[in-house]
Order: sequence, then structure tokens, then C-alpha cells
Amino acid sequence: MTACAFAFFDLGRVLLAFDHELACLQIAEVASLDPSTVRRVVFESGLELKYERGELTTAEFYEHFCRETSTTPDRQRLVAAAGNIFSPNEPVLQIAREVSAKLPLGVLSNTCEAHWDDACMRFPLLGEVFTHHVLSYEVRSLKPEPEIYAAAEAVANVPPEAIFFVDDMPENVAGARRRGWDAVQFSSPAQLRLDLEARALLDRDTATTFREPPR
Repeated sequence: MTACAFAFFDLGRVLLAFDHELACLQIAEVASLDPSTVRRVVFESGLELKYERGELTTAEFYEHFCRETSTTPDRQRLVAAAGNIFSPNEPVLQIAREVSAKLPLGVLSNTCEAHWDDACMRFPLLGEVFTHHVLSYEVRSLKPEPEIYAAAEAVANVPPEAIFFVDDMPENVAGARRRGWDAVQFSSPAQLRLDLEARALLDRDTATTFREPPR
């Protein structure tokens, strides 16, 4: 096995938990709509997917939403309602802190501008520990398409076989493996720790209980 020289972590359901139903509820409140209407317009129509792919800017997302719902909610409040859906997976964030002492880290995520901006604002570690970010809306490609992995390889600037990657979706792991990456599917913090220990990216005696950093 080639020694790992760079590690990418997925964002949603690995570093952070998220809830699309919460987004529907929050957007519905801002726009005075039923959550089922929001779900249909944003998620079932494919609007969110276009936003994540970078086919729509935040302004265009807002304009499309207004047209489809015949509403004109405050744009800033709507974007905040759409973005604020994350909570920290604290054991994985602690693991990332430990791994960052061994090699550079990046986030490789299918995400949109509203989600990424909110996550970075509320979880500064995403910019402190993860020094590189490859985001679908910026590179205009979604995992498991090969283009997003190629963009990540350019950012990592190491051979593909030297990249470690963890993602919760099996198809995204398979896409990375087709590129020659050392990719694993996330199932739990404990299993991720074992995967990293097996690659000497964590010392076996470093398991610690997560502690909130001083404020």
C-alpha cells in the first residue's frame, strides 16, 4: 500500500450531520408556505441539485424559488434558512484534528454556496484544519463524476494512490477507487479511526474523548 500523503473528507454525514427536512421547515416559515411545497420546489424538482452543481448562482436559485412559489421572501433570510441545517459530528472532527498533524487535509463535497457558507461560519475548523476545499458548485461537477476527482487531484498535487478519502456514499467511494485513490466508506467514527490507524495516519494510543475547544 502506497503511503498516504493527502486526505480528503466528505462534508455531509461524515464531518457534519445535515437535515433537508429542517431546511424545508425553515424555508417554509420564511416564505409562509407549506413544507411540502418547499420540498417539491427545492428538492423534488432538481433545483437543489442544479445549485450544488453550480448551474445556478445563489441569486438565480432565489429567483427560481420566487417564480415557482409566487412569493418574494427576504433573500438573506431565505438563504440562511436553506443553509443552516448542519450539526457537528464531533468524534470525526476530533479525528480530523489528529490526522492534520500527519498530513494535509481537504474537504471534497457535493454542496452549494448557501450550505458551505453557513457551515464555514458556524464551524471554523473547516478552514483551520482543512486547508483545501473541492466543492461541487465551484468545480461544476458532482461525485461520483470523474471531473470532481480530477479537480481534487490537482489540488492535492500528489499521486492518486497517495490520496486517502472517506465518504458515506458507496458510489462516491467507488468513483474515487476508479481513480486509484485509497478510499473507504464511512460507517462510524470507531471504524474510521481503525481505517486511519491501519494506514499509520493515527497512532493507536491517541484515542481521546472529544472536548470543546476553549472559546
